[in-house]
Amino acid sequence: MRILVTGGAGFIGSHLVRRLVLESGHEVVNLDALKYSGNLSNLKTIEAHARHTFVHGDIGDQPLIEHLLREHRIEGVINAAAETHVDRSILDPGAFARTDVVGTGVLIEEARRAGLQRFLQVSTDEVYGNVETGMSTETDCLAPRSPYSASKAGGDLLALSYWTTYRFRVMVTRGSNTYGPNQYPEKFVPLFVTNAIDEQPLPLYGDGRQRRDWLAVEDHCSAIEHVFFQGEPGQIYNIGGGNEWENIAVAEQIVRHLGKSRDLIRSVQDRLGHDRRYAVDCSKLRRLGWSPVVPFEEGLCATVQWYQKHEDWWRTIKSGEFRQYYEQQYRQRLQEGVTETRVKG
Repeated sequence: MRILVTGGAGFIGSHLVRRLVLESGHEVVNLDALKYSGNLSNLKTIEAHARHTFVHGDIGDQPLIEHLLREHRIEGVINAAAETHVDRSILDPGAFARTDVVGTGVLIEEARRAGLQRFLQVSTDEVYGNVETGMSTETDCLAPRSPYSASKAGGDLLALSYWTTYRFRVMVTRGSNTYGPNQYPEKFVPLFVTNAIDEQPLPLYGDGRQRRDWLAVEDHCSAIEHVFFQGEPGQIYNIGGGNEWENIAVAEQIVRHLGKSRDLIRSVQDRLGHDRRYAVDCSKLRRLGWSPVVPFEEGLCATVQWYQKHEDWWRTIKSGEFRQYYEQQYRQRLQEGVTETRVKG
């Protein structure tokens, strides 16, 4: 199949593109705006592959999208392009609305006009908001609590309206916290791993008791592909790893894997509107024939080892734009702490 994958130079997108091209044999046109987290080095193994075409551009560029769909005779779209980090959405909410809502609108309208066979919107479990007990199901009301999750919820609703209004074959996936190689080091796992390698503090928000369901990127991508080809139009599918851990426990595993002192873990002022817990019910996707295969402890260990072996990848990133963001986000927090400088077990 000829598939347009957007955001294909980012973390999840690059893993998905490699999977579709190298393992499944599809032709992929890979569109990415190459903003701060888009990285062409993520595509080195397929940059010259005959079934892979990279295009530098934005999903909000209507003439470009129209041209790509026609020129490459695209049959389906997987929209993995997004502004994704909650902390950045607090600093610049407008950018998230432009990409996650307006950009999605441009992309799906052009896909509908071109008569494509299917369109998959890659989303997040954060649209459900804080989940104190139980698990979120696909029919739950949305309750986003950050500009990031609100913008993703807006994109989801816009996409799903195309099934109701036009019977355009749209599906939505909502994945839980994803980790693995090539993840931009602003996110929890790569930030803590790379900081620990350099004996730098690990800035843990609040008491560190926030709970997340951790999903290996290879499992996330296999689920996206499965839904794209096997899912029912107009439907939403939750994707979870079945690995619910408190943030502090993940931090402790990271320093243990690296043989570092637990004293590197520092309690810092919590971020605004920080959701305490996410958890998704994935029984609908399991009935469709998918289930995760990577145990969290095994996947986390492999991820830590990847960052140890690929310092050239992340050091280049952390010496650039990232440094200014990190200073803005954590410097004062690390200086002040919350009530003490280190988290006690």
